[in-house]
Amino acid sequence: MTLHPVPMMTTGASHTAQQFRMMVKDLARDNQGVTTGLDMKVSQLSTPGAGVQISDGSAVIAGKVSSVQGHYAAYNIGTDTSVGIAATGGSARSDMIVLRVEDPEYEGTRDPETDPIVFFEVISNVSSSATTVPSGYSAIPLARIDLPASTATVTNAVIVDLRQVANPRRERQLLPLFYPGPLVEISGTTETWQNFPSGVTYTIAVPAWASKVRIKWDVGGIRLVDGNIFGELTFQFGTKQAAQAVYIDDNQGTAPHRYTAVMADTLSLTDTLGAAMRGTNVTLRSRMRPKAGNVGKFGCDAATTFVADVEFEEGPL
Repeated sequence: MTLHPVPMMTTGASHTAQQFRMMVKDLARDNQGVTTGLDMKVSQLSTPGAGVQISDGSAVIAGKVSSVQGHYAAYNIGTDTSVGIAATGGSARSDMIVLRVEDPEYEGTRDPETDPIVFFEVISNVSSSATTVPSGYSAIPLARIDLPASTATVTNAVIVDLRQVANPRRERQLLPLFYPGPLVEISGTTETWQNFPSGVTYTIAVPAWASKVRIKWDVGGIRLVDGNIFGELTFQFGTKQAAQAVYIDDNQGTAPHRYTAVMADTLSLTDTLGAAMRGTNVTLRSRMRPKAGNVGKFGCDAATTFVADVEFEEGPL
């Protein structure tokens, strides 16, 4: 039999475990991983010791033994503190903590009535750069523990987060703004960043689940006049200024003319500054500065347009 003759949720029909697993696979879009960025995070015990704790949450795990095995839904209620990590001897060692399924329909001899079919497992002595589970494992990686030699205590400093969100949420906003004028200009050679023009700001709600934000920042119709121009343009999102700045390097003389700049950056929302912005309203603004060697003026007027393309993405938190 190839096509299963009775679809799910048919009144009066019986459904196999495989049918439910295939439905989980469909709903998960054939992906696997934790459900949200907060789920099943591995961290040190409240009093660091020879083990770790794993936070509550849920996950989807793809069966790897058979192509028709489907996916398993698993969840952890509360914090699990029972995962032990063996001490190291004279050499450093890396262990991987995984969430594993061992279904006796396809592998092993576990009894679903008495044995756990999904469980946390420590795979000892993996590569210090390992990020994926061994081939053939029906499991997802949660963390790698990189223990130095002669160490029996696990702290957050040696825990590498390996979680992936199965189907990360995304939220995108396209924000055009026509500068209302009047003409404002920057000149000189001070090399000091300025909020310029000061009226170009967007107030953006940052999702509490976001781990990063990608911003594409386009400015068209920057007005250049009165001599050779040498300066920079960028944007600032809350407390974070983009790492990239676009140079405005123009040697076309004194007559007014126009310039267009395009830039982009990805900003983390998991470090200290980024975490403080999650779940709040944040200001996105334009920043400019002249550079040494600048002779003319660059400015914005009613012919200048700003476009911010902002996308938030979910990931491990």
